[in-house]
Amino acid sequence: MAGGKETPRQKMIGMMYLVLTAMLALQVSSALLEKFQLLNNSMETASNAANKINANTAESIKAKVKDGGNRADELTIVQQAEETRKVTATLISEIDALKNEIVTDAGGGMDETGKIKNASEQDKVAVLMVGSTRNGKAYALKTRLNGFVEQMNKMSGMQFGPLALDGKDDPLSSRSPDQKGKDFANLNFADTPVPAALAVLSQKQSEIRRLEGEALDALAAKVGAKQIKFDKILAMISAESNVVVAGTKFKGEMFIAASSSTLTPTMSLNGAPLRVTDGKGVIEFTAQGGAYDKDGLTQKSLAGTIRFPTGRGRDTVINMKYDYKVAKATYQVDAGSLPPLYLGCKNILSVSSPAMGALWNPTFTAVGGSTIPGGKKGQVIIVPNSKTVALNVINAGTTLGTENYKVARVPKPRLEYSINGQVVNERTGAQASMARSISVKAIAEENFANYSPEDARFRVAEITVFLVRGSRPQGPPVNISGPSGSIAALASRAQAGDRLVVEVKSVQRQNFKGEVSDAGLNDSKNIPLN
Repeated sequence: MAGGKETPRQKMIGMMYLVLTAMLALQVSSALLEKFQLLNNSMETASNAANKINANTAESIKAKVKDGGNRADELTIVQQAEETRKVTATLISEIDALKNEIVTDAGGGMDETGKIKNASEQDKVAVLMVGSTRNGKAYALKTRLNGFVEQMNKMSGMQFGPLALDGKDDPLSSRSPDQKGKDFANLNFADTPVPAALAVLSQKQSEIRRLEGEALDALAAKVGAKQIKFDKILAMISAESNVVVAGTKFKGEMFIAASSSTLTPTMSLNGAPLRVTDGKGVIEFTAQGGAYDKDGLTQKSLAGTIRFPTGRGRDTVINMKYDYKVAKATYQVDAGSLPPLYLGCKNILSVSSPAMGALWNPTFTAVGGSTIPGGKKGQVIIVPNSKTVALNVINAGTTLGTENYKVARVPKPRLEYSINGQVVNERTGAQASMARSISVKAIAEENFANYSPEDARFRVAEITVFLVRGSRPQGPPVNISGPSGSIAALASRAQAGDRLVVEVKSVQRQNFKGEVSDAGLNDSKNIPLN
C-alpha cells in the first residue's frame, strides 16, 4: 500500500485489507462469505465518502483561483486538479465494471435480497482474473493501478508507492512461505470466493481515492485553498523568571499554543537556523553579557522568524522579538580574611555563586601556579610557583573574573633545644656530667601551621655539637643525623664552666604531596654547663 500520513478512516481501510488478505490465505469456509460482502459494502461506503471530500477540495481550488483573479499560473493548477479527478473517475469506473463482471459471470448475479447467488464460486473468479496462461484481467489491472500512481506522482509532485504488489513486495504476504512467491493476480484472486474478490477491488478503490485526496491537497496548498488545521494543542506557562526568591511573587501568563502536524515550519533565531522538533524550535545558547548597569543587568533581545507554506507558492513569515536581561555572573571567595598564598604549598579556596544556583559548576586556571580540583564543587587547590598568582574563574566556558593574590614564602620554623628531654633554659644551662642526650625540634609558625598543616611538617636533619672551654674546643665534635642523638662522649670530658655549642646544619620540610625539601634554615646555640 502507498505510504504517507493517513487519516483514521484510511487506517481503518488498511486494517480491513490486512484482515481480508489474511482470510484469503486461510481458505475460508462459506460461513464467512457474508462477512466478506459486508466488508466490501463498508469499503464502498468509505470510497464514496472520500469522493465527496475530494470533490469539495477540487471546488475549493477553483474558487480560490477565481478569487485571486484567475492568474495564468494558478489556472494551470486548476487544470491539474480537474485532470486528477478525471483520471481517478475513469479508473474507479473501470474497476466498478470489473466488479459487475465478477458478480454476473462468476457469482450468477444478485438474488431479490441483494445477495450474490453463487457467493462461494472460486474457479470462475480465477478464470476471469488470473486466466489459464496468466492472461486474466488482474494483470491488466495491475498495470492500470501502478500507472495511476505514476500519474498522481507527476501531477502532485509527491512520491506514492505502487498500489498493486506481488507477494514478495507485500508487507504481509512476504512473511508467508506460501504467499510470497505469488504474483499480484494469484495473490488476490486465486482460490478466492466472489465477495472476497469484490472486497479486494473495493479496497483498491479506497486507496485510489486516498491518493487522489493527497494529490489534490498538494495542489490546494499551492494556491492557498488548503486549510491549515492546528491539531496539536498545548497548555503553556510563560514566567517572568524560572527562579523565584522565597517571599517574592511568582509572575507569569498561562495560554494555549497550537501547531499543525501537516506543517513543517522552518525557524531561525538572530539569523541562524534552529532545530525544529515536533513543530517547536529548540533554543539553546550561551548568554553573553557586557555594559552592565548599576544593578548588574544588561538588556538583550532575540529576533525570531517562523516560516511555513500556506499557498500560492509563497511562504507565510512570522517575525517576533523577545527581550530579556542578562545578569552579571557574580561569585565570592569563601575564605574569610584570606592570608597571602604560600609558595609551593596547598592553598585551598572555595568560590561560590548563590545567584547561579544549580548552574554553578566552575573550573579554574592560574597564571603563576597550578590548580588542582578540590573535593567539593567550587573548591580549588592552588600551588603557587611565583611571587603572584592570577586565578581565573570559569563557568560553562565563560571566564567570570580573575582574582589576584600575593604569594609569601614559607615562614621558617622555630627551633627548640632539649638536653636529656628537658627544654634548655639559656640562663641556667645544664649540669655538665648529666648532659647525655640532645634533641632539636623544628616547630612551624603558628598561623602557617593552622592554614596549611599538610605543608607545615618540619624536621631537623643534621646536628653538630661541640664541647668548648673558654674559646677552645675540647676534642672532636659529635655529629648527629636527625633531630636527636647521644652526646655522652662530650659529657665525660665536660667541666663546670664549659659550654655546648650546638650547630643545626640542615632543616627539612615535607609538603602536602610528601615531597621533602630543604627549609633553608641554619642555627647555632650556646648551652652553658654548670
